[in-house]
Order: sequence, then structure tokens, then C-alpha cells
Amino acid sequence: MTLDSFPFGYRALVFGATGGIGAALAQAIAADERCGILYAGGRREFMPPGPKAKGFRFDLEDERSIEAAVKDAAADGPLHLVLVATGVLHTERMQPEKTWRSLSADALRRSFEINTVGPSLIAKYLLGKLAAGDKAVFAALSARVGSIGDNRLGGWHAYRASKAALNMLVRTFAIELALRNRTAICVGLHPGTVDTSLSRPFQANVEPQKLFSPASSAEHLLRVIDSLTPARSGRVIAWDGSEIPC
Repeated sequence: MTLDSFPFGYRALVFGATGGIGAALAQAIAADERCGILYAGGRREFMPPGPKAKGFRFDLEDERSIEAAVKDAAADGPLHLVLVATGVLHTERMQPEKTWRSLSADALRRSFEINTVGPSLIAKYLLGKLAAGDKAVFAALSARVGSIGDNRLGGWHAYRASKAALNMLVRTFAIELALRNRTAICVGLHPGTVDTSLSRPFQANVEPQKLFSPASSAEHLLRVIDSLTPARSGRVIAWDGSEIPC
């Protein structure tokens, strides 16, 4: 697909381009004939997706590496599309909690470090590098379970709380951004349930038609991004274009 709402030769940056959704987003953007250059970043070395893509390494828990990545990407001009496709739900030592009795300080710290602090530091260095005058979007992957108003099941305390905090930061960033750059947009995006390592242990009760491949999720998200206007800045938007209450 092509992102027709962005200027021809637009400059894009993807953090988390080695993950399932991030890799699919990077591949789709690199294939867009309107894209001028794509900076694709991951924690490990990887092959950039195509001739117009430049790879870089960063550590979400190392602010200096984030600052350096942004400095390199913005050296030749402002950016039009920035996607933060990072996140953690579970590890070998950390699983989503079914009860408050399972809460641990380590899991809470880890969830907030990756799901909230890391994306916020990326925003710190990138929001001021967004193009002015043309359409420019900063989008971070969030989750429906981060919605306070939509929480009817409980559980998953650390993940829910870290994504709820991210949603609030997206909102506050958007308010400040509107004062500095009227054409820039800052949103959270919910990709749906995607067949990646993050969701795989929890797919048993997901209806087949509601389980997306990374490629189809990326296409849905890019269509949403292409439709965005500044009026929707500060919102959390699902893959189908609907808004999720904070």
C-alpha cells in the first residue's frame, strides 16, 4: 500500500523493527514508492528491509543509544513518520498476573521500563524532529487492555498499568505538540491480537478471524495512520479505526 497522505519522499523511522509487528511495518513502509528513506532499528543486528532502508541498533533501556539513533536519523532532515513498535508482556521469569497476589516489584519495574519509559524517551528526542507544514505522525503501539474505561476483566496488572501510563503520556505529548507543530500528530495504536511471540501463549480463546498475521496487522495500522488528522492527535486508536477510551 501507499501512504498517500504523506509527502512524496517522506522520511520514516521504526523502533522495534526486529519484532513481529515492527518488522512487518518496516517492510511495508520500505515497499511504499512514496517513501524516500526508512530508518529501521532493532536491539540486534539485522538486514534492513530493502535498498531504501538503513538499519541501526538501539537499546530501549539505554537513553544514550536512543538519543544517538534519533540524531543520526534526523541529521539530513525532519521526519514524517515515527513508529515505536516495542513492548513486553511476558518473559521466562515474568507472566501476566491473574491475581494481585502474584504482583512483584520486578515485574512492575520491567513492564514500565519497556512499555512506558522506553517509548517516552524516544518521544523526548523525536517529537521535536517531526516535519512542520507537512503531515507528520508519531505513533506508539499500545493495547486495548491499557484502557481504564474498558477494563472489565481485571488481571494482567503490570502490563495494563504500563500501557495505561503510556496512553496518558501520548495524550500529554499531543497537547504540547499541538502548541509547537500544528500539523503533527501523536497517537497510540492498538494492533489487535497478532500472531507473534508476545501473544502466542494467550491465543487459545481467540477466534481465528480475530487473530491477525503481522503483515495484515501492519496493513491495518498503516491505513489508520494514512487517515489520521491533527483532530485525532492524543487518542488511542484500534486497527479498525475505532477509538479506545483511556
